[in-house]
Amino acid sequence: MNIFADFNERIIKAVEALDLKDKDGGSADLSRITVEPPRDATHGDLATNAAMVLAKPTGQNPRALAEKIAEALRADADIAAVEVAGPGFVNLRLNDRYWQAHLAALIASGADYGRSSLGKGKKVNVEYVSANPTGPMHVGHCRGAVVGDALANLLSFAGFDVTKEYYINDAGAQIDVLARSAMLRYREALGDDIGDIPAGLYPGDYLVPVGQALAAEFGRGLLQMPDDEALELVKDRTIDAMMAMIREDLALLNVHHEVFFSERTLHANDAQAIRAAITDLTLKGHIYKGTLPPPKGDKPDDWEDREQTLFRSTAVGDDMDRPLVKSDGQFTYFAADVAYLEDKFARGFDETIFILGADHGGYVKRMEALAKAVAGDRLKMTVLLCQLVRLYRNGEPVRMSKRSGEFITLREVVEEVGRDPIRFMMLFRKNDAPLDFDFAKVTEQSKDNPVFYVQYASARCHSVFRQAREQLGEAAFDRQSLSKEASRLTDEGEIALIRKLAEYPRLIESAAVAHEPHRLAFYLYDLASSFHGLWNRGTDNPDLRFVKVTDRQSTYARLGLVQAVADVLTSGLALIGAEAPAEMR
Repeated sequence: MNIFADFNERIIKAVEALDLKDKDGGSADLSRITVEPPRDATHGDLATNAAMVLAKPTGQNPRALAEKIAEALRADADIAAVEVAGPGFVNLRLNDRYWQAHLAALIASGADYGRSSLGKGKKVNVEYVSANPTGPMHVGHCRGAVVGDALANLLSFAGFDVTKEYYINDAGAQIDVLARSAMLRYREALGDDIGDIPAGLYPGDYLVPVGQALAAEFGRGLLQMPDDEALELVKDRTIDAMMAMIREDLALLNVHHEVFFSERTLHANDAQAIRAAITDLTLKGHIYKGTLPPPKGDKPDDWEDREQTLFRSTAVGDDMDRPLVKSDGQFTYFAADVAYLEDKFARGFDETIFILGADHGGYVKRMEALAKAVAGDRLKMTVLLCQLVRLYRNGEPVRMSKRSGEFITLREVVEEVGRDPIRFMMLFRKNDAPLDFDFAKVTEQSKDNPVFYVQYASARCHSVFRQAREQLGEAAFDRQSLSKEASRLTDEGEIALIRKLAEYPRLIESAAVAHEPHRLAFYLYDLASSFHGLWNRGTDNPDLRFVKVTDRQSTYARLGLVQAVADVLTSGLALIGAEAPAEMR
């Protein structure tokens, strides 16, 4: 039901009938023909670049070719008018019958309207959040969580086979620090005086329950074990507790991952997975022994020029080669990344998408290079960076947390403003642009608050049906009855709203391909604005009201339009991860 794809096919058939030849006598390449909404809505409903992209290869004047294409399209019964504009654009205006028929099909489709087979079942891994399990989720994780989750929902709706994944960074020095911090809270739970938390350990009170649980399980037994043995036990228990807390925090935001991948599994059995991955890259000619230049700028006093095992990443697009094994035989952090990507490739993904914070900008090239080395062209790699979120309350910056004393937790934000405002507003800017989040504005009930404005449109749709049931004395309205009366919708505002609804399938596909879920939030706001506008016209003009007791057929027609708006709002908000309320209080 993508009208743009529909008319793209019609235009290609019209062009094929012209039997155009390129300068070498071969058939013209029609793959670059597109159909889009015109930039100015007054120019029509659809616009095509067909003449613009075919003129030069076929040796024709673009405007003259546009006239030929326009003449061929005028024979289409669904097209009311065709105009040639500018240097050769062809603008189409569709007749009301086409829009009415589209609305009837939309009503019949219901929740499936906009669903696409574009992805053809290709396997896509979307990895997002992946915060170190060293404490509660903070607001800095929030944007990546929403962007990743909404993108995964969008790709699934567009026909991709999507896996939502969380990479648990449960190896390395920060986990050792976490275990020592929990050990201190364990001693505290036993009644020992631990004094101030030493510098370098995690001071948050969120480790107090972990210490208490350790005391309940082991008594003073951990203190009687060798340190390394005790710390391994504490490490296991603490990571489990932190991940349980992280899952709870994410659930508050309606974020649920299907796979939680532990970095420690890569280091298990003498780092067998890492060694195998490095061996694979070695056999492919990407590994060598060598030295790296010192960091840019002044050479550090302690710089030592030692031979290391290096990944020749400059040969596959990186700006410098990357160490995998240090001179002392220890694996670098990046070595685990090699094994992790090898694992994803072995699981059969066609594409892997990483959602990372803005501070990971330097990470992009090495990961793209790694994907080329591991899989060549068989694995598409995409890295999306999320810029910072700045918190405000009535225009004043918010910096301090009531609970941690160091950062604002995700839980605090959800508890104060609710899940839906967060999810919607985190998408109301493109991910690579900074975002200002004001607690007061996102809970304000006005048009200036986008999430309220969109959800209010949903509530209004339901209120129309409540009014109709009451005034017409009917318990329910079936979709087939509503769709039958679509031909009665002829008002300019009604047709304009159908046109806006018809953009949804194209929006789904384009946003999925571009990996830009923010487009969905923008579209829903525009759709809500169109619907509210039509509502307001009915307030001023009784003939345009959705429910007219004296004209049941027109009422059914307009209820069909309202049903379609409700369906698209519900669908779009679900992809964002928010509710489409039936009423608002």
